[in-house]
Order: sequence, then C-alpha cells, then structure tokens
Amino acid sequence: MKKSNGWITVGPLLLLLFLLWAPTSQAGLGDQVFETTLSNGLKVILLENHKAPLVTFHIWYRVGSRNEEWGKTGLSHMLEHMMFKGTKKHGPEDYSRIIQENGGETNAFTSRDYTGYFATLRSDRVQVVMDLEADRMPNLNLREEDFVTERMVVMEERRQRTEDDPQAFLMEQLEATAFQVQPYHWPIIGWMEDLMRVTLEDLKRYYQTYYNPSNSFLVAVGDFKRGEMLSRIEKTFGSIPQGMAPKQEKPKDPPQAGERRISLKKEAQLPFLVMGYRIPNLQHPDAYVLEVISAVLSGGKSSRLHQKLVLEKQLALEADSENSLLSRDPALFYVYATPLPGKQVGEVEKALEEEIERLQKEPVEKRELEKVKNQLESSFIYSQDSLFFQAMLLARYEIAQSWKVLDQYLPLIQRVTPEDIQRVARQYLIPDNRTAGTLLPLPPKPGQEPPVGSSGRDRITR
Repeated sequence: MKKSNGWITVGPLLLLLFLLWAPTSQAGLGDQVFETTLSNGLKVILLENHKAPLVTFHIWYRVGSRNEEWGKTGLSHMLEHMMFKGTKKHGPEDYSRIIQENGGETNAFTSRDYTGYFATLRSDRVQVVMDLEADRMPNLNLREEDFVTERMVVMEERRQRTEDDPQAFLMEQLEATAFQVQPYHWPIIGWMEDLMRVTLEDLKRYYQTYYNPSNSFLVAVGDFKRGEMLSRIEKTFGSIPQGMAPKQEKPKDPPQAGERRISLKKEAQLPFLVMGYRIPNLQHPDAYVLEVISAVLSGGKSSRLHQKLVLEKQLALEADSENSLLSRDPALFYVYATPLPGKQVGEVEKALEEEIERLQKEPVEKRELEKVKNQLESSFIYSQDSLFFQAMLLARYEIAQSWKVLDQYLPLIQRVTPEDIQRVARQYLIPDNRTAGTLLPLPPKPGQEPPVGSSGRDRITR
C-alpha cells in the first residue's frame, strides 16, 4: 500500500537487489551518471550498473505538500493514491498487478518536496514499467467512486499514523508552529478538515498542473546499455505533451524573533520532548557542518546524547538528533528525547541544552571528530549499496538542488573543523532560533491502553 510517511515495503526482489550489489570503485557516483532532457522537457538521469540483471526505474514529480495551498492540503498524497486507480487503457490496481506478474516490486512515496514512483524488475522487463508510467502520466482516469473510497482510506491513515500517535502528533504541531509562512507549516498527509472538503475537481486541477514532463524527471539505474535505454525512453515518453513547469519558489519565514513553545496533552505512556532549530539546507555550506554536529550528538551508541542522557545520567529512554540536509527549502534541526519513567521533562531538557552549549564552548577533540566523519563517510557509501538507493540518492539531490552536487558531500564533510562546529552551533542552535514542544501524557481512558508512540520521524524526508 502507498504510504504518506514514505516507508517502502521491501519484497524478495529488492532484498536480493540489496545483497547483490556493492560498490567497487572509489570514483564518485556522479562521475558515472548520464543526463539529458527530451524535447518535451522530461529530464532523464541514467546510471549503468551491471552487477545484477535488474533495473530500478523511477519517475519523480516536483510536487509535494509544499506545492499545496491553505485550505487544500493533502492533495499530493491523495493523488499518489489515485495514480494506482487506472487509465483508459488499464483498470484500477492493474499497475501493481502487472508489475508483480513480471516479477517486480513497486511502490510510491510522498514528501514535502516531491512525489516518487518506482518499480524494480529484471532488466529484460523494463519496458513494462516504462509503458505503464508513460500511460498514466497524461491519461489518469480520475473517477468519483475511486476518489471517495481513497479519501476515506487517507483519513483513516491520518488517524492511525498521526492522531493516534502522540509523538507524531506533537511533531506535526511543532512544525506548524515553527513554520508560519512557508508551506512546511502543514503536514504531508494534510489536515483532517481539508481532507474532508477536498473535491475530485480539486484533484483533477492538481494533476493537470503538476503531472507533466516539464515538472518531472526519470531516473533509471541498473543493467542496461545507455544508448539503448535512451532510445526506449525517447520512444515511450517523447510524444507526451510537454506541459508547463509551475513556479517552485515559495515564501520563506522571516528570521525568528524569539523562542516558541507548545505543549500537547494526549493519552500516552511517556512524555516526549523535541526542539526544532531553524537552519539552512544543502544549498548553504553550513548544512554540512550541521551534518557533523548531528553525528557528534547522536551518531550511534558512543555519541554524546546516548552516553550522557541514556547511560551516564539515566534520564532518557532515547535521545537523538536529525539534520534536514535534503529539504527543498530551509527546514529544522531536530533534537529530541523520551524521558525514562519517573524523570521530569525539565531535567531532560536541561541535559540536552548542556550538550548543545558544550558544542558552542568546547572545540570537539580531533579523535572524536575523525570518528564521526568516518561514520558519516561509511553511512554515505553504504547508502549506495543497491540499485534502488543509488536511484534514491540521485533523485533526492535532484529535488533539493541537483544530482550533480551529490559528490560534494564527502569532501565538504571532511573540511569541517572544530571551529566550524562552534561557529555554527552558536549561530543556529540557540533558544531564540528554536521551537520547543512537549508531550504531557494523560492517563488512558477506561478500558484502553495508552499508545506508546513513535519518534515522529516516519518520513523519507521532511
């Protein structure tokens, strides 16, 4: 099933794909990529990899929740669901059935910044997915009966994944408080009130605006010859009308003038604390320093937050951080923790602040800095250990800026100095630049068990 949070179901074929391929070259991934643009505006990104007889084929549309409007949120994710409801040529659910009959795996995901569709299958069956994608890009059959059914599915999905998950609900409220102008204000799945009033006509206009070659790109990675694949793509997609690429620039929030705080009371077993600091994305060099800072704070069991809050002080069940490197617009740097039973949120917040202040006051020692850089390098390299994740990396960088900057990641990480960490921590990780949210647990209703909750980070990207 398609999911708004972006997790992807991994079937046997993808598992095989993960195991079969490992990088053998020290050259950057970008050095092996070929890019061209068809006459109708469809960008094509190709990467040959002949380690397994498979191809992962992606179509990404430059449309996510950031492209929606006040009062009409959730359209991107709703349209993702409807893309599997058939065309004039294919009936509802035919897409998934045909891919499975050809031994493939398929899924889709919606984020703030994009909607992506993929199928992975044997290289000699790649034309199957190409024909299906080329058909539904311009020929989707949007019917009222399917729309009504899928809207109910999405509303139930929202109830289960957000409204019944206290930590996820807190994260949603925190982001709505942190972003007051830019469209990261609303959730990817949409507000429940908007889902109830959105119409099929709204969805049709959205589809006609954003689903065209000029507003999309194709990524293929796997066992093919570039020239042959390009010829197939041109023949299959080249005749689709170009359409127009909508403007992608969105208003940004002005600098924050002071700390913002929210608290949420909801049935839960434990409290939860999250702090979101306004930061730049990868288009600014400080974003890479924030990558290192996040690794210092929470890069594994030897990281500062785990050592101090979980092991030494025994204040928290978990303590973590996250840097929004690949967001299309400036986003948040998250620091969060779940207090242990009997521990107060205030104690945990004080301990988190102490670790951030330590970054600002004390240079990170050489040995610790080398360790986290090695961790980041290993993670980055192993993230390319499959055809699928190679395609994901290329596509996500293309959305955020360009796939061509992907190979800058490791060099810019290696350049980060202790002085850079202090400077960036002092500039961004300050109270006046943050929004803090606290979950205050309520006792369960009679006869019910309170939800445990999740980390609230169940998305491919924010």
